[in-house]
Amino acid sequence: FSCSHLEEKTQWEHPKSGKRKRVAGDLPYGWEQETDENGQVYFVDHINKRTTYLDPRLAFTVEDNPAKPATRQKYDGNSTAMEILQGRDLSGKVVIVTGANSGIGFETAKSLALHGAHVILACRSLSRGGDAVQRILGEWHKAKVEAMTLDLASLQSVQHFAEAFKSKNLPLHILICNAAVFGVPWCLTEDGLESTFQVNHLGHFYLVQLLEEVLRQSSPARVVVVSSESHRFTEIKDSSGKLDFSLLSPSKKEYWAMLAYNRSKLCNILFSNELNRRLSPHGVTSNSLHPGNMIYSSLHRNWWVYTLLFTLARPFTKSM
Repeated sequence: FSCSHLEEKTQWEHPKSGKRKRVAGDLPYGWEQETDENGQVYFVDHINKRTTYLDPRLAFTVEDNPAKPATRQKYDGNSTAMEILQGRDLSGKVVIVTGANSGIGFETAKSLALHGAHVILACRSLSRGGDAVQRILGEWHKAKVEAMTLDLASLQSVQHFAEAFKSKNLPLHILICNAAVFGVPWCLTEDGLESTFQVNHLGHFYLVQLLEEVLRQSSPARVVVVSSESHRFTEIKDSSGKLDFSLLSPSKKEYWAMLAYNRSKLCNILFSNELNRRLSPHGVTSNSLHPGNMIYSSLHRNWWVYTLLFTLARPFTKSM
């Protein structure tokens, strides 16, 4: 192992194979490079509160002339967000994550922030959003994170959020539409729409419309819509094959929580596909995703039957 302080480069030769390896890529998240009074470079691990003169990237060395990698899928159902972001530097990228104070939204916001992105946690409750910000800062004090109020059950709140974001004059590289309700009893929002439909789909639809210009100006940019496999178990067309608007925001008599959720998730996918068709020529892509089977989150908190189902399924689900 040789270390050149002039060039600030490290190189390592395997004792048996003699193959030269070099250190490549950014430091792992939470690490920073500093220089002591003698001009010697050392490394600080803010998460585990330790310092070392050994480059932590040595654990991730790459061969100088690596052979072609075998063609196999790099990630699978057990991959974590932190593994997928390993070595990525997201400094300068601005991200909005809706529903980011808990569950998948929080883990997504945290993982992106720990890799240098400026992340805005768009939450219904500003105090819970603020708590989430503090938890992220507790892991890395230099993380760029802030909370803003967004209540998708109010189209006026969506409008206020978009205006407040635009007034910051920031670009927007990634918009993650994650917030959702599940298994809630029938109720109408202040806009007179069934709440599951508005929170899970229409509020996000409106948010993207309001921020579309910023996304286009920030290209390459992307929209990510968190949907679900349960979108398969529903229909939003009438018997003649036309879109049935009464199914989207049903009356109390016609309402079933599970179906309302499934329909909202189907709307998510149809919206994401059409958005990608319209905006990808302008450098803005849109993708929808299934986050995993019955991921154990607080999404089910509204009804004890769902809580029981989630508890039984927990050993077979992916953790946050």
